[in-house]
Amino acid sequence: MDSLIDVAPSPLKTALDLNPWPLTVATYNIHGAVGVDRRFSPERVAEVLREMRADVVAMQEVPLGGSKTPNVLAMLEEATGMIGAAGPALKLPHKIYGNAVLSRYPITSARTIDLSFGSREPRGALDADLSCHGHPLRIIATHLGLRPAERRDQIRRLLQVFDTEEMPVILLGDINEWFVWGRPLRWLTSHFESVPAPVTFPSRLPMFALDRIWIRPRHRLVHVEVHSTSLARRASDHLPLIAHIDG
Repeated sequence: MDSLIDVAPSPLKTALDLNPWPLTVATYNIHGAVGVDRRFSPERVAEVLREMRADVVAMQEVPLGGSKTPNVLAMLEEATGMIGAAGPALKLPHKIYGNAVLSRYPITSARTIDLSFGSREPRGALDADLSCHGHPLRIIATHLGLRPAERRDQIRRLLQVFDTEEMPVILLGDINEWFVWGRPLRWLTSHFESVPAPVTFPSRLPMFALDRIWIRPRHRLVHVEVHSTSLARRASDHLPLIAHIDG
């Protein structure tokens, strides 16, 4: 894993039964800031983020700069006043692209996890530590591949990184799992326990629960909902998914 932010890690707590803060987290595939009307509009994505009022947002398909690519994350940081961390999956001179996190709380460290599979499109996860009123929280934001074998390999690799942490962990992102009883979802449910999975894709007429949020320990998850405003249905081909967490 390559470090993206070289700062001292937040102190680990010794138990998962911390009683921290009420928190709202969300996952949002912003589709390159291109809406269903094919218009590139980071401003519209920023307005959706302001509508949501989430404390932490994991985003997928984020343009992150390059000689021919705008840095949409920087635009969203400026528009929302939130702190950003980038997790590139694709890094070329003309285009950097991948996952990102926006947070109202300090991001104390962040790392990338390479989930690329063979010759398929590069994939990855952004693994970030946050300090929420002095309490540590680990966020892993990801975007998995389109083929079943690819997702199985990626989930196996992701689950390996959860076994060494002693702080609350949230896994969220575009899982791209179309099969309700597929092995990746069964493995995730076994590790994190079952969670609500409202449909989020396609945004204009949602039929599939591609976007997911899991938390460990599970009892902290209070409520999950889809942010389905008129603006959100236009801004991307995915709707944002929001989870309310309490201590």
